[in-house]
Amino acid sequence: MTAETTICVAGASGLVGSNIVRAALQRGYAVNGTLRDKDAPEKACYLTALPGAEKLSLFSAEMSDEASFVAPLAGADGVFIACLIPTYKGSDGTAAKEMDDARGYAEIIKPTVDGCLNILRAAYQQGVRTAVICSSTSSTNPVPPVSVKNEVKHWSDADEQCREKKYTSATKTIMEKAAIEFCAEHAMRLSIILPTGLYGQAILPEHMNHNPFAWLKRVIDGGPARHQKTPNDSASMIHLHDLANLFLAAFENPDASGRYFGVYKSLHWQEIYAECKKVLPNMKMPAPITEPAAEPTAFDFARRDSLGVQVRDFPTLLRETIEWIQSQPFAKL
Repeated sequence: MTAETTICVAGASGLVGSNIVRAALQRGYAVNGTLRDKDAPEKACYLTALPGAEKLSLFSAEMSDEASFVAPLAGADGVFIACLIPTYKGSDGTAAKEMDDARGYAEIIKPTVDGCLNILRAAYQQGVRTAVICSSTSSTNPVPPVSVKNEVKHWSDADEQCREKKYTSATKTIMEKAAIEFCAEHAMRLSIILPTGLYGQAILPEHMNHNPFAWLKRVIDGGPARHQKTPNDSASMIHLHDLANLFLAAFENPDASGRYFGVYKSLHWQEIYAECKKVLPNMKMPAPITEPAAEPTAFDFARRDSLGVQVRDFPTLLRETIEWIQSQPFAKL
């Protein structure tokens, strides 16, 4: 790819999307970023303040409106779909887990699946033949569980997810399969990145409301940890800079396609908190587990590593995140 490369980032003001924008601008790309309102003062100014933003153009677009993506996709070499954020509540505030199947599909699943396909259709009509979608590892949880997850072989069962009222997770599973089918039918090269816990540096102040930023900020300020008692469970994570580089690597490599884990690895929560204690020795720790520790989720990272991106380990990404929060990046607002 060259400095004349143009990409469209759908969801440019989101936590993942904004980091893709930042990384692409650093590489000299021209970026067409979409958000619901390109003039929103609490969003646009942080994007236009990024280094290299003279090559950033912002567009108002809604994923429910296919036509709104025509302009930002015109002349683009690829599209990054990072606007498919998880939906946990219906239009009236009803929690997804309290819905029946009909409502769960109509209000949680369908809008995201249709929105993704709307963007892909608009991209195809504008001659774009390369797409990279941000999904989630929630689509890679087979029943029964496996000892090592592989993103090619292992899929969640969407019907089982719906039976368990996990409509938000089912959304990712159904969306990915619909996108794969569409791109196969239209000869589009599709890569899907599957992240979970996102550490590193946020770009918009509103991102600080998300975990782990929210609970780490609380701990830094002397408050409690995320949990009262350490969960006997594991959590996966990745640095946002590394994740953005995985997205761009999948776009830049003409041989890349299919699903890729977008995580460093999964660690037990007692290991996560122990590492936090090293960086913040005065933090208030949750109560320890009293039973044998569960095995963390294991991943086959062969495909992720084939993209050639160096991924930070947990001590590094945690320290960088905490130091960034301690710098009070948005204090002057």
